[in-house]
Amino acid sequence: MKLRTQLLLLQLAIVLVAVLGTGFVAGWLQEQQLRDSYRDRMIAVAQSVATLPAIISALDSDQPSETVQPIAEVVREASDVTYVVVVDSDGIRLSHPTPALIGEQVSTDPSDVLAGEIYVGTQTGTLGESWRVKVPIFDGDRIVGAVSVGILESNLRTDYLGNSVVLFVTIGVAAVFGVVGAAWVTSVIRRRIYGLEPDEIVGLLEAREAMLHGLREGLVALDEHGRIALINDSGADLLGLDDPHGVVGHPAIDVLSDELVRMLDDDGSRQRLVLVGERVLLVQCDVALIDDRLLGSVFILRDNTKLHALMRDLDGANDLADGLRVQAHGFANKLHVISGLLELGHVSEAVSFIERVGDGGTLSSVTNGSGIRDLEIAALLLVKQMRAHESGINLELDSSSALSPLATHSRGEGARDDLLTVLGNLVDNATEACSPGARVRVRILETFHSFEIEVSDDGPGIPEKLRSKVFSPGFSTKGPPPGVVTATRGIGLTLVERIAHRHGGEALLATSPTLGGTTIIVRLPFAETARQTNAKEAEVLL
Repeated sequence: MKLRTQLLLLQLAIVLVAVLGTGFVAGWLQEQQLRDSYRDRMIAVAQSVATLPAIISALDSDQPSETVQPIAEVVREASDVTYVVVVDSDGIRLSHPTPALIGEQVSTDPSDVLAGEIYVGTQTGTLGESWRVKVPIFDGDRIVGAVSVGILESNLRTDYLGNSVVLFVTIGVAAVFGVVGAAWVTSVIRRRIYGLEPDEIVGLLEAREAMLHGLREGLVALDEHGRIALINDSGADLLGLDDPHGVVGHPAIDVLSDELVRMLDDDGSRQRLVLVGERVLLVQCDVALIDDRLLGSVFILRDNTKLHALMRDLDGANDLADGLRVQAHGFANKLHVISGLLELGHVSEAVSFIERVGDGGTLSSVTNGSGIRDLEIAALLLVKQMRAHESGINLELDSSSALSPLATHSRGEGARDDLLTVLGNLVDNATEACSPGARVRVRILETFHSFEIEVSDDGPGIPEKLRSKVFSPGFSTKGPPPGVVTATRGIGLTLVERIAHRHGGEALLATSPTLGGTTIIVRLPFAETARQTNAKEAEVLL
């Protein structure tokens, strides 16, 4: 059965049950009111007859019916009842609409009323089934007879039907309007759901859920009021939400980051890189329209964290290869010098030249000539030194720097990855802010409780009024790189601060006391388990 037919039949059933039920109750109440009206009238007539002095005195005479019958008939005609019957104490009729029945015993039992009780009910007598009232007649304290006043049930039904015509017509009209209204509502609902059947709606919903939650990209939809209308699993994971269903219906300003919310104020399609937590997301925001009607906005989120890491590694590999080519060229020149000195017979000069330049290369000078014992950190510093040298900037490592190899350390690879990220972003930020000829100094310290990275420069520094915004997402004093449309600035320092906060540390901005430019200090405390492990190691060594 089609949905339209089901809706129509269900609504018809509801309308008919409601209308017919209401009509039945209204009819029953009307019948009760009619019976109550007749009952009150019959009781009043019977009591008025039972208290007439003429009736009471006639009951003690020899021919009571000659007095009682005319009075009873006058009262019957005046009160519009079927009969008024007066009986004596023995139950003998003294009046009746049919005179031939006067003097006979009544057809119903008069014992209750002759005992002093008032009777109201339906009984079948000589005239048929009737709704009647029986009242005793008192002569002082003595019961001398009774009065029975009644109306035929057929007359009651006739009056009831006559008064119910309007009610039945009204019920019929209401039923017709209900049927027409049900058909109209069914048609409206059918149009609202685009004529789809329930199984088609279920299929579309299942396909929608499978598609949304199967997407690798995150999807967040907002309604026209700026509330979260939909979020898939990938979107919740990228935004760091534990309960994606729990945020549906909440204002976007309470769920999304400030940078995402600001994208809603831009016109048209917007795309930019946004830092959410420690993830770098490529976010596209579009307005959702159907038939030129605004439905809301849609965010499409793509995780660019791994891509950025790969691009950073690729840049580092390229820079390292360039540096090795330069170093190889330098070694070739040195070999030519040594070869020429030997051919000329200047052996002592050749030995002196070898002793002067034979330090094992740049990388070994970083690892052996300083306190940096971790190879990956040293390699990063080497690459940054070469890139800074190409830009005319002198990048130097502070002589007090000290860092043990992290691969065999209890803090392990997680600490190394965070240190690489923090160190790389701080050095890049400093070298990009400086002009050729500037100096950048890096100091890395490892204490019993924390790592500390300090990067200073002798550049122009950061104005006091902008220092509070340095770690804010999207803030940068530099424009985007040449040829790049999507903004990539304003992410590095924010990421550094968030990594520090995740470890329970801090990122501080100050003026360098020695170089005069800007100093950024990042402290990364050890995890509690690492502290306990280091304490045990130290205890064993002691």
